[in-house]
Amino acid sequence: MARYTGPVCRLCRREKMKLFLKGPKCDTMKCPVERRPYPPGEHGRDRMRQGSEYLTQLREKQKARRIYGVLEKQFANLYEEATRMQGITGENLLRMLELRLDNVVFRAGWASSRSQARQLVRHGHVNVNGKRVTIPSFRARKADVVSLRDKARAMIVIRHNLDTLDRQIPPWLEGAGEGMEVTLRDLPLREHIDVPVRESLIVELYSK
Repeated sequence: MARYTGPVCRLCRREKMKLFLKGPKCDTMKCPVERRPYPPGEHGRDRMRQGSEYLTQLREKQKARRIYGVLEKQFANLYEEATRMQGITGENLLRMLELRLDNVVFRAGWASSRSQARQLVRHGHVNVNGKRVTIPSFRARKADVVSLRDKARAMIVIRHNLDTLDRQIPPWLEGAGEGMEVTLRDLPLREHIDVPVRESLIVELYSK
């Protein structure tokens, strides 16, 4: 399975903003973006100057990829699918990213970051409609019930996340079972997706 295994804080520094890839650490002064708010590398400070229109569009695409932990080929395939759907292409793209199972686990508050949510799914701790699913890119549908398996409900890390994370469940999810279960009551709307991404620039980039 291909995936990024490098230091994720470098990704935040490259985008010159917090992408919240490390969970609670991103809210502290230990976050490298707080101490070094410029791109990584020997010439990182030189990259602070204004770039071209293409660079702005590229950075928005890279930002979206890194927030959701999606590789380039996966992202391109999602965009192609979004163009074939009815509605606004950029919003369709963000909606499909939000419906990924690892993102649903993250939104439910069971994981402190999307990378931790992917690990929970990979290790078989999540059920969808009563059946175990181990594919983080699995796309949930309206009325699906996503729940933690019995063993996972007793895990210290999940209990800790539920008790300490100050994160509200989005309106398109409905919690149940003492926070151990969520139901997709509806598909997410753009105003319910709080990622700092301008999807119109991504569409412009791929439309060239």
